[in-house]
Amino acid sequence: MSKPIVIIGAGLGGLSAAIHLRAKGFKVELYEQNPLPGGRANRISTDGFSFDTGPSLINYPWVFEELFAASGADMHRYLTLKPLDPSVVFFWRDGDRLALSADFQTLAAELERFEDGAHAKLTLFLAETQRRFHYLFRHLVTSNARTILEWIAPAPKGELVRLGLHRSLDRELARYFRSERLRAALGSYAMYLGGSPYELPGTFSILPFGELYYGLWYPEGGIYSLVEAVCRRAEEIGVRIHSNCPVRAIWVDGSCVNGIELADGRVIEASIVISNVDVPTTHELLLGQSYPQRRWRMTPGVITFYWGIRGQSSTMHHHCIFLPDVPRRAYRQLQRQLPDDLPFYLSMPSRSDPSVAPPGSSTAFVLVPVPTLSAAGTAFDWEKAVEQARFEVLRRLEHHGFSITPSDIVVEHVWTPHQWRKHFGLHDGSAFGAVHTLTNIGPLRWHPRDRKYQGLYYVGASTTPGTGLPMVTLSGKMVADMIAANVCG
Repeated sequence: MSKPIVIIGAGLGGLSAAIHLRAKGFKVELYEQNPLPGGRANRISTDGFSFDTGPSLINYPWVFEELFAASGADMHRYLTLKPLDPSVVFFWRDGDRLALSADFQTLAAELERFEDGAHAKLTLFLAETQRRFHYLFRHLVTSNARTILEWIAPAPKGELVRLGLHRSLDRELARYFRSERLRAALGSYAMYLGGSPYELPGTFSILPFGELYYGLWYPEGGIYSLVEAVCRRAEEIGVRIHSNCPVRAIWVDGSCVNGIELADGRVIEASIVISNVDVPTTHELLLGQSYPQRRWRMTPGVITFYWGIRGQSSTMHHHCIFLPDVPRRAYRQLQRQLPDDLPFYLSMPSRSDPSVAPPGSSTAFVLVPVPTLSAAGTAFDWEKAVEQARFEVLRRLEHHGFSITPSDIVVEHVWTPHQWRKHFGLHDGSAFGAVHTLTNIGPLRWHPRDRKYQGLYYVGASTTPGTGLPMVTLSGKMVADMIAANVCG
């Protein structure tokens, strides 16, 4: 091809697509509106504090190893990953806590505190869910199928009935664990998929399995070190990354893409354009039209706090989740308001990596799930929500013995769904893309290839296979494979 393939947005999905396409011999130009690439996985640096803006840990590290290997490189020459154990600690108000570990004996002993016979139950859960995990990754997760029949056709049919599609995630977990608290902890990942463990399919038991079986990892220097490593490799093999280059429009001629227009008026000709921006945002802002299909349900928004804290905590864990006493009510309230009993996630990377804070100080990242912009409505007071969320988080931390006073916070940045939408084009302020309900998985999600415009493709959290750093990285490979097949086939 004489014209380069143009990618709009340098998130991990766009960067992955760029590397895979360049490795296949295509010329690739990547345009990013922000000063730094990375998309949601960005960085804020202030007064010696360094904050990862979005993802805070890595799971499925082999996905990133394969990304580097596709270009003939060894990831470990670019990046150092450290295992975290415990990987995550869950907290309840009455003082109960659950620490997850990738070490089987440690984990089994921990689960035994919540119910008898946990060793045997954990063994069964890991064995059966491992089979499901490998089946999904081998046959379904990275399929570019456009219909359900095409999606399941190559897969062994006997295994389909074992996927748990007919049960909720909570009911699937209940097959192994009676304890409501164990199920609440292991099912809490559902929130990031846009639902609750009481409505998402049991198939997603692979999420807690993946973290238990393969562990969680932290890149030295923070998640942004992964972005820097990927960018470095992309540029080494000839990908051109243009930062501070917002795209104003995608140009089309009839039903075919013919280029993009930058905010400064320059026109870049291209017969293939990949958008790493949410699909509805691409249509509304770059094509100047509403998205023509059904209204898509999105995952929640988030209020995120980035705190530079005076002093160090010897008891706070790197990766903590604070759960409500009545999860069903919290999930239900989250559709329209801040829950009365606020669940939230807290990461303190300085516990594992002192380089992200000045000597004697700490960094903390707090993620509070909130409604999307449309669900909250125009009357929703976001300033009040920020104040309430900050107060509730600090009060809950003090309740558990992790006292952080407002005067301890010497640096603070706060992003609401409005900021997330502005910075990264997130549709409706949704933090994690489209939901992963039964009617929005596989080919029922936005397809990587646009149905109307020839040469327009999508990559990232709202298309297949879904949200999360490994998934959007796989999304980049999938769209690159599709383009190569269409151009060379």
